[in-house]
Amino acid sequence: MDTLTGLLEGPKARGAFLLKSVFNPPWSLRVEDRAPLSIVTMVHGEAWLLPDDGTPVRIGPGDVAVVRGPDPYTVADSPDTPVQITVGPEQRCSTQDGEDVTETMSLGVRTWGDPLQDAGSAVMLSGTYQAPSEIGRRLLSALPTLLVRPAETADHTLITLLTAEIGKDEPGQEIVLDRLLDLLLIGVLRAWLAAPGSGAPMWYRAQSDPVVGPALRLLHENPAHGWTVEELALKVGVSRASLARRFTDVVGEPPVAYLTGWRLTLAADLLREPDATVATVARRVGYSSAFALSTAFKRVRGISPQDFRTGAARPTAPDPRTPPRRTVVLPAL
Repeated sequence: MDTLTGLLEGPKARGAFLLKSVFNPPWSLRVEDRAPLSIVTMVHGEAWLLPDDGTPVRIGPGDVAVVRGPDPYTVADSPDTPVQITVGPEQRCSTQDGEDVTETMSLGVRTWGDPLQDAGSAVMLSGTYQAPSEIGRRLLSALPTLLVRPAETADHTLITLLTAEIGKDEPGQEIVLDRLLDLLLIGVLRAWLAAPGSGAPMWYRAQSDPVVGPALRLLHENPAHGWTVEELALKVGVSRASLARRFTDVVGEPPVAYLTGWRLTLAADLLREPDATVATVARRVGYSSAFALSTAFKRVRGISPQDFRTGAARPTAPDPRTPPRRTVVLPAL
């Protein structure tokens, strides 16, 4: 398994919140739902995305924006338009006077906004991942605040399909929408990782290194193996000291620390499987016992594997590896 596959295996929406919103100018929506990740694309018209601590970006039809939470942001027809509606936890919407308009502005199945639609209306599709476990700490800690993929490089077929499916109310529709959201996100991530100078994480760029790349592939292909730096160096064909130094310089952490993080990332995914137990997950990712996995998991993530499985509240302390909040607009091809 290469590092790209390992990263992209993370996003798995489960009952994600998807909505088609229709607005007539002037309009401004303040999003304070504390969701870990949201995706926004315009079907018609334009919008401004305004992170609280980042560079505002205008998006038009076909552009796809990924917003990393949990900090608030604003979506509006203009940066100067005052906020009219605030989206809070559980996607409840209220005016600046405190009036709850969640239901009164509903326009049908997964459709919301202004009922007086005309040629000047803005039509926006949004998808929100409800919990960090649906994306993975590894991905969240690498993403910029705001990542925009221009329409020239976006998958128009996928956006058209999402537009058609979002208003349907059919058996299995939730799963269909979850997978479409995942695919849309993965498309943006692939473009981000491939773009020169985009700020892709060090551990992704390291896969092209002649020494570190092969070592990373070994760790990803068999994370349950009891790897040591000596064995990795032997497999790669360099000295132990050379591998340790090169790995740390290129990836930003030593091989064993990287392996620990990768094992816990895999464990988090496996723990969400219905029949998984902490003991079976521990064996699959290279820990000798459920106790050993629990100790490592709680030390790094601040929560026990069992609480993670049941969806207990996640800690609010930031990941020290989280990058500075910034905006990245990918170049058009």
